[in-house]
Amino acid sequence: MSGPARIDAALLDAVGARIGEVGVSETILPVLREVWPQVHFTFCSEDDIPARLNPAAKGDGFSLYLVSGLQHCIGFTTQFEAATGLVIAADSED
Repeated sequence: MSGPARIDAALLDAVGARIGEVGVSETILPVLREVWPQVHFTFCSEDDIPARLNPAAKGDGFSLYLVSGLQHCIGFTTQFEAATGLVIAADSED
C-alpha cells in the first residue's frame, strides 16, 4: 500500500486517540509512523506554532495541525485535500 495517505477527520480522531493512549511526547512519533507510514508526523511545542493558526483538532495536552508538502516546501494548510502530514504540538506549560 503506497501513495499519499488520506488525511481527514477520521484520521485526526484516530491519531488523537493513539496520542491519548501513549502520551504527549516525542516518543509518540515512531508509534504513529508505524501505524500510518504514509503520513509525515512532526512533534513540537505549541510555542513553535504561529499564533495566527488554528489547529485542525485538539486533544488533552496537544493540538494537531495539517501540513502540506505539495508546493516543494512544507507549510501549514487548512485543507484536508492538500495535507500530507500532521504536526503534533504539545501544549505549553505556563
